[in-house]
Amino acid sequence: MKKIIIPIGMLITQSVFAQLTSTENYIQSKTYLEAVTTTSTTARQIETVQYFDGLGRPKQIVNVKASPLGRDVATKIEYDGFGRQTIDYLPVPQSGTQNGAIIPDPLANAANTPYGSEKIYSEKILESSPLSRIQQQIQVGNDWAAKPVKFQYEVNTIGEVKKFVATTSWLNGEIQSQLNPATDPDSENGNYKAGQLYKNVVTDEDENKTIEFKNGRGQTILVRKVLSATENADTYYVYNEYDQLAFVIPPLASVSGFPDLSTLDKLCYQYHYDGRNRLVEKKLPGKGWEYMVYDKTDRLILTQDANLKLQNKWIITKYDQLGRVAYTGFLTTGGGRVGRQNEINNLVIAEERSTTGFTRNGMTVYYTDTYFVGEVQTILSVNYYDTYPQGSPAANNQFSEALLTDNMAQPRNTKGLPLASYVKNIEDDNWTKTFTWYDTRGRAIETHSINHLGGYTRTESKLHFAGVAQNTVTRHLRRVGEPEVTVKERFNYDSQNRLLKHYHQVDYWPEQLLVENSYNELSQLKNKVVGGNLQSIDYAYNIRGWMTDINPAQMSLPDLGGKLFTYKIKYNQKNGTTNPDQAQFPGKNVKPMYNGNIVEVDWRAVESLGANPPLEPKRYSYAYDGLNRLTAGYYQNPSNPWSKEHTEVMDYDLNGNITKLYRTSAMNGTTAMVIDELVYNYGPPTSLGNRLLDVKDNRNNKAGYEGGGNTIAYDPNGNMTDMLDKQITSIGYNFLNLPRTLNIGYDPVTTQIKTNYRTDGVKLRKENTTNSSGVAGVSWTKEITDYLDGFQYLNKTSSGGAVEMLSRETRFALEQQAFSVADRIVIPPVDGDGGIVKNPHNPELQFFPTAEGFYDYQKKMYIYQYKDHLGNVRVSFGKNSSGAFEITDANDYYPFGMNHLKTGNAFFGVGSYKNHKYNGKELQETGMYDYGARMYMADLGRWSVVDPLAETSRRWSPYTYAYNNSVRFIDPDGMQNKDWVERGSQIFYDASVKSQADATAAYGENAKHLGEGSTVTSVTNGQADGEFQYTLHNNGTVTDAGGNVIDNTQDIEVRDKTIFSNCSDCLNPGTLNKNLFGLTYPGGDNPKTYGGDWSYQYSPLLQSEYPAIGHDKRYDNLGTEGAMGLFTDTRAIGADYKFVAQELKIALNPFNGAISTDKKAAGMLGVGLGIAAAPKTIFKLATDGNAFYNIYQDYKTSNKGVSNTPKK
Repeated sequence: MKKIIIPIGMLITQSVFAQLTSTENYIQSKTYLEAVTTTSTTARQIETVQYFDGLGRPKQIVNVKASPLGRDVATKIEYDGFGRQTIDYLPVPQSGTQNGAIIPDPLANAANTPYGSEKIYSEKILESSPLSRIQQQIQVGNDWAAKPVKFQYEVNTIGEVKKFVATTSWLNGEIQSQLNPATDPDSENGNYKAGQLYKNVVTDEDENKTIEFKNGRGQTILVRKVLSATENADTYYVYNEYDQLAFVIPPLASVSGFPDLSTLDKLCYQYHYDGRNRLVEKKLPGKGWEYMVYDKTDRLILTQDANLKLQNKWIITKYDQLGRVAYTGFLTTGGGRVGRQNEINNLVIAEERSTTGFTRNGMTVYYTDTYFVGEVQTILSVNYYDTYPQGSPAANNQFSEALLTDNMAQPRNTKGLPLASYVKNIEDDNWTKTFTWYDTRGRAIETHSINHLGGYTRTESKLHFAGVAQNTVTRHLRRVGEPEVTVKERFNYDSQNRLLKHYHQVDYWPEQLLVENSYNELSQLKNKVVGGNLQSIDYAYNIRGWMTDINPAQMSLPDLGGKLFTYKIKYNQKNGTTNPDQAQFPGKNVKPMYNGNIVEVDWRAVESLGANPPLEPKRYSYAYDGLNRLTAGYYQNPSNPWSKEHTEVMDYDLNGNITKLYRTSAMNGTTAMVIDELVYNYGPPTSLGNRLLDVKDNRNNKAGYEGGGNTIAYDPNGNMTDMLDKQITSIGYNFLNLPRTLNIGYDPVTTQIKTNYRTDGVKLRKENTTNSSGVAGVSWTKEITDYLDGFQYLNKTSSGGAVEMLSRETRFALEQQAFSVADRIVIPPVDGDGGIVKNPHNPELQFFPTAEGFYDYQKKMYIYQYKDHLGNVRVSFGKNSSGAFEITDANDYYPFGMNHLKTGNAFFGVGSYKNHKYNGKELQETGMYDYGARMYMADLGRWSVVDPLAETSRRWSPYTYAYNNSVRFIDPDGMQNKDWVERGSQIFYDASVKSQADATAAYGENAKHLGEGSTVTSVTNGQADGEFQYTLHNNGTVTDAGGNVIDNTQDIEVRDKTIFSNCSDCLNPGTLNKNLFGLTYPGGDNPKTYGGDWSYQYSPLLQSEYPAIGHDKRYDNLGTEGAMGLFTDTRAIGADYKFVAQELKIALNPFNGAISTDKKAAGMLGVGLGIAAAPKTIFKLATDGNAFYNIYQDYKTSNKGVSNTPKK
């Protein structure tokens, strides 16, 4: 509904500001950052003035005193002779402030800003036709002026596109499709005849082509990525007669002709639907079939994957009466999908809150148990809304804030808010309970989490008037009887709520100035000082907003000017080798890139105090293929750039599976040697799959990948169940496909690693037990690591002796040549009675994270970290309790993440913060990195299990890492590699978008790709209004101007855009009460799904809300939104007046049963939006000779597949 709320709010709000000018049309808005009772010019505030021309079009936006120096920031908006906005200017900081007055020449000061002499506008070259389609899109920056993204609009030719047909049959209560070659009259030799498909060609800045073919219904038939002049990567989409997507045929399956049944099962996506168009069965490549069961309201109730089917289990989700998830569990009585569906076809599975509840797994659940009585023996999670459950703790309320209560008699209460969440351990019946308290503005200010050991983590926040945190206090206790840890933080902001200082205090130790930030006039982070004055870190960016340097001025200084790390990222400039050996690596040449791929990185680092690094920087140069896959990372030794040390070179199949990997290293000071020459086997040519079956190392070198060529086994869900090359003899998984047990080695020395998780996938504990048998008997060591809300504990026990943190067999699985052991621990022996002589320091709290690294609790030492653009930890440092400066860890990485061998100062130790390395993830004893949802094998460059979000990237193998472009992308949690897209007023991330060409192919010509480091400067979300710069990262996170990762459970609302949140629980009905007139339909912005798509699943309560669904969907189809869409986008005229007509029909019809308040709301919405859309309509009619025809055509485009039905 926000698409409607924003403009109508403008119409019905009276101005209370002093008049700026009598000669200009404008809208002035102020958002106060501190409480005021009257209009104020001195209070901290966000002030924006938008000026309009005589046709009601925006022509200039002035952000008053918005720069760090308190100067205005102005954005010029201009149009061509046809009223089209073909040039988009970057906002320009001014030399002073005009207090909101229009600026005669807003571009005049550009040369005096960080832009310098750069070209500060992007261009669209439009075709000379009424369609105004984009032919070229030219980005900002001088270097991009001759590197446009090009668009072509064609139709298919003979033999260009294969035609597949899905024939359907009704079987077992579902529509099943069978794939067949086309033989109909509209095909020719199994291909589409010429002219039957629309063909759109997008050529990116580096001449990489993406070709999309669509049929007349707008369905994508084929997406073709051009790899070379002779090879394409084709992904086909096949629909059945009901227009349901039945098959997706990825490139490796489509290249060999018509896929047989084996190819379908191993490589393709297959979907079955029921008679109500609901997806009921699906099969992903490498996995068994998955099943889904729905209730009468189309809500997903039961799910089952291949492993659960073998166990005769279903996961059940029960909802409350408002459609919110009440609790989940295991339905253990089995049954087939058809039978289960028939049971609940006519039922609405909704449970109610109960004062008595029922008990399962040691927990009382305060809901009814009306459906599947006696069949749900295991409860996995419980959620409480509106009122706190019995036994809830009281709020501590240290900051004496007024809190919302669950007393429904009070005008302000917790109705609609999530209040408590209980999550069970997978391996036992212990629970984690989390409670949330809110202030009277509905903002979460206190959480209390009771962990499975009986301890707690309580966090309280004191929020500023605008919602930013001024102070936070976190109190943590592992279990009763142990000392509590207290962490206090406070924050200072500038006049626009940019973070300036972040203070941090642990227990009663002195407070530490963790970081102090400063910004350039574009609000980009320019410098941060960490640890007081421990290190001052400078940052630089190019015109695209991409980070280019860390400490650039120190790169040429022998001692780095006292700094520890300097780093340079090059995109379209190349200084190093093109190819160290053309004969060995033909065609894998390094060249300047303009589409966001990184060409080179240079760095110098101090790895040990007193030892200056070589004056010439270390360097990696990168080569790519036509699919933007990294084909080579050539390392250049400062003293011998042709030595090919630490080089990785890769080959791929069409799905992105690595087929060959060549890796070199310089070990023990020797010259470069080949340590890996790997050949990956995915099956015989006639039966290829994505599962890696074995790896042959032609070098037989134990360094790097261990080799051995042993067969790799998998379970039905596609999880790797052993890796004998690493002596990992078995891996067992829980129902979340996370490793539960892992066994390494053979007698006489074996290691078992047990990992316990909560049912939401959070890791709680890891037990590493090594047994060694010999003539003296059996000895053992056990290391238990507890993970509790970021606080990490380590408990070590042993049968006696001096024990290194890594056993011999675990070291074999790790990569022992890359790391030094962090510590050597002497563990007391077992006493004569068989009991353990406990070390008084165990169990120990080892460390916990801070915004700039970690806090080493044992050494009472703040650990700060230099990280590169991917979040890879390069240098860790700090000042110990005696005041001495220390470098604690230093790392260099191969392109796919394996540590360089023998860098000298890279450490590994169980339970140590030093294990957080590549992408900032924790390195395991197995040599794999734990990303949360999956384990990553850096030595092989792939995952060990199928991507849980594989369907978002169907053209890729579900085992590939970061689209095989690991120097540009990371996978933040093991589920998705993300990059950002701007479409109209929407900013969101999409796993399949890696370039402008991808963005255009996926979202149309008006979509804009926003890569790593792209920035958005504007007003932040409803929780924290303030002038901010936000930096978008391709790991799916957003950081504020201080470099802090912001709360990803809230959208960021900016002046004319919304950056969509990235959390799966954003479908939160608790936000429904924020809508206009108290309407319950949330509309296009709230709630939303993971990844920024809008959800229309909520059923409105009032008739006047239904037209909003269709209106928002039509805006979706046009890629427009909000005030800009309503006031200026003439394509939306038809959509607007369709909404007006539907609302007025409700308001004026005396027989429709609508209540009076509903009719009034419909009337206000209809009339208000009609008035708002009138100026652009008048302009369209006056300037377009074919206005009525074009309005109708635009309406047809917007109306495709649209209804007011509350389901997307």
